[in-house]
Amino acid sequence: MAELLLEILSEEIPARMQARAADDLKRLASEKLQAAGLTFEALETYVTPRRLALVAEGLPERQPDVEEERKGPKEGAPEQALQGFLRGAGLASLDQAELRETPKGRFYFAVRRVEGRATRTVLPEILVEVLRALGWPKSMRWAEGEFRWVRPLQGLVAVFAGEPLQGRLELGRGAAIDFGETTVGHRFLAPEPFAVRDFAGYREALRARFVILDPAERRQVIVAQCSAAAHAAGLAVKPDSGLIDEVTGLVEWPCVLTGRIAPELMGLPPEVLTTSMRSHQRYFSLVKPDGALADRFLLVANMEAPAGSELAETIVAGNERVLRARLADAAFFWEQDRKRRLETRVPALKAMVFHAKLGSLEEKVLRVAVLARSLAPRVGAEVAAADRAAFLAKADLTSGMVGEFPELQGVMGRYYALNDGEPAEVAQAVAEHYAPLGPGDLCPSAAVSVAVALADKLDTLAGFWAIGETPTGSKDPFALRRAALGVIRLIVENGLRLPLAAMLAEAVAQVMNELKLRRQLEPIEALDRLVKEGRNGGRFVELERGLLEAVDLDEEDEERVGYVVRALLSFFADRLKVVLRERGVRHDLITAVFNLGGEDDLVRLLARVEALAAFLASEDGANLLTAYRRAANIVRIEAKKDGRDHAGPAEAALLDATEEKALYAALEAAEREAAAALQREDFAAAMAALAALRAPVDAFFDRVTVNAEEAALRANRLALLAQIGATLGRVADFSAVEG
Repeated sequence: MAELLLEILSEEIPARMQARAADDLKRLASEKLQAAGLTFEALETYVTPRRLALVAEGLPERQPDVEEERKGPKEGAPEQALQGFLRGAGLASLDQAELRETPKGRFYFAVRRVEGRATRTVLPEILVEVLRALGWPKSMRWAEGEFRWVRPLQGLVAVFAGEPLQGRLELGRGAAIDFGETTVGHRFLAPEPFAVRDFAGYREALRARFVILDPAERRQVIVAQCSAAAHAAGLAVKPDSGLIDEVTGLVEWPCVLTGRIAPELMGLPPEVLTTSMRSHQRYFSLVKPDGALADRFLLVANMEAPAGSELAETIVAGNERVLRARLADAAFFWEQDRKRRLETRVPALKAMVFHAKLGSLEEKVLRVAVLARSLAPRVGAEVAAADRAAFLAKADLTSGMVGEFPELQGVMGRYYALNDGEPAEVAQAVAEHYAPLGPGDLCPSAAVSVAVALADKLDTLAGFWAIGETPTGSKDPFALRRAALGVIRLIVENGLRLPLAAMLAEAVAQVMNELKLRRQLEPIEALDRLVKEGRNGGRFVELERGLLEAVDLDEEDEERVGYVVRALLSFFADRLKVVLRERGVRHDLITAVFNLGGEDDLVRLLARVEALAAFLASEDGANLLTAYRRAANIVRIEAKKDGRDHAGPAEAALLDATEEKALYAALEAAEREAAAALQREDFAAAMAALAALRAPVDAFFDRVTVNAEEAALRANRLALLAQIGATLGRVADFSAVEG
């Protein structure tokens, strides 16, 4: 068994692409080696800003010998077919073929033994295939070659069993890079080439030349050094896992140093300071014990520069100058922006296009304000406050600060609103109306914030669905999945009892009216196809015509709105299934509740799913599910045999056996109790009512013959079994439950 070492040396690989590249290299190499019959004991990949490395341990010295088999014609086939088979298989006569018995008769088979090649001979071909198959989000060509890579390649190390492999990567137009055994260390601290023979020596030689190969180890070093530097200053590092990951991909030899923010710039909002340091300079912010931002920052140099050394002081001074210049620009914008009231910036949104078909940001703001006013009473917010917050929500996009720091949109709007004397809840809603942006983002809970955040997301979803710009596969350029998940979180986490269909209908109607004015309406046929294609699959709720009574639309417009809302509701159903699956809820239970239809209250729907999961986890629930399936199977089989349905309920006058009378009475009682429980939204009580059916159902199957000789009695008993499914179906579609 031998070891393969591969290193791909290049110019700096963007940090955001490194982890995926290492995973792709591991996957491709594993697939190609196994396809060539080369098994291995272990395979790992590593990445730094300048190199991708792979080590495969336990590779055989040769490929295994294999037998190739080719099936030929049947015994007694025409001579022409037999000769063609012999030529294709490389055989001289039929004596060299095997005659085998098969279920379809005796056939000729040609068996050829292929001797395995030396692994050293095969590997260069495999490695070239891997290099050519490795894709990047963005790639480039350089010099005169045609080969594409994320950055220009500088060298390839390929060593097997301690010796370099003979091979080359053709770059096109006569350019190529030969496989070799030499690489280099740190770009500045150890640029001299050195030879490698195995992975252990390669890894240690790099460390001696100021390169930590393992990104996990580099990350640990950065975290430890940051923690130590912060502790020495009596401060703490502001948590930022994403920044740690990014900086890990920027350095090969991390060295953490401490810098200071100029005192005159500490008057800027802390979000401005941290955003400038993080986004532009990749610095870590430090906080005081009380949580306030400190006037210090941490930088990670790709250099050997002990704290207190002349080099360290030079590096820190240079970074402080760069940060001071960045923050001086921010200070200028901060002063200038506050000279204008936020409301005076709203008209400027007219010049900012939201989408070519959906108009400007000013038009979006006006639509969002209408929705916010409608939503306010439903979420417990003041209508005037919600209207004002929606009107101001996007105004900071025209400010100098947000132009310089786009990440601060909303945040700066809050500061400017407070500076203008706007109410605190209005300013807070301006800051939070984009939230939640992702699963780790906090969800707004203040009523005004919730109203505006919901209105903004609903308008976005309604608009893009109305113009047919829906997510397809993995592509979602307008982040519509994120918007839908945001709506779900806002409703569920705040326990809001909102009719989603009515909210969507209002949002879609607004957009449709604007599109009608611009003559950009999608044809009815196109909207119909959008729904029928099942692109966003799942059943959620049927749109009732009454939802549009308050909207001033003609009949055809109502039809358009209906199509879009149905498609949107299906999309929400899919997103909600994702949320529930992440909570560990079985997908079949979600489907069982969704299949009932007629439900667009997310809080109530989730409560029903949770109650169903608890019920089926109980012994009574599991047994009743078994009985339901038995009843459903009997009814289905007999209906097919009779050529007609046996729909319930059963006729009380035709009941004969004691057990069927007891079951009939139990079904009547369970249906009444379940209906009452569902009416008061006590889903646990509804499930308990169904649980009472277990004993009479078991007794019925134990003692009653369904297929009685009397036709009327048999039909009535089948109707009674069908009634079991109908009663359970008031709570959930038990036919969708698996297991």
